[in-house]
Amino acid sequence: MEKNKATLENELRNDILDSLCGFLSEHYGVDTLRVSASEIAIPCLDSEKNEKFGLIKVSIPRGTRTGEGGYVPYDGYTAHEAYLDELKEKQAKKEASAEKKAMTEKLREQKRALRAKKNEKVE
Repeated sequence: MEKNKATLENELRNDILDSLCGFLSEHYGVDTLRVSASEIAIPCLDSEKNEKFGLIKVSIPRGTRTGEGGYVPYDGYTAHEAYLDELKEKQAKKEASAEKKAMTEKLREQKRALRAKKNEKVE
């Protein structure tokens, strides 16, 4: 009997979660906690030894609905490229902001120097 799409996706998600649980238990030496069908929590300590929890969610996205009863399949490669583009854009904005800030500070320094010269001449 052929399995339906949901069953196949659940099997895949559970396999990934089981693999992650095994790795995390071995790496951190703690028990992983299944908190839902698609999430695991792991107890951790921050740098000040405060107990925190890491929450990992695994999903098998189908894609976006077409409105005609179907889906445009999710493409992780395209999502990755879009994320990299977003990071580049944020970095460019950050650099532009830093450059503008430096230019503004340079202009302020020049104005201060001019005021200082004027004050020296007045005295």
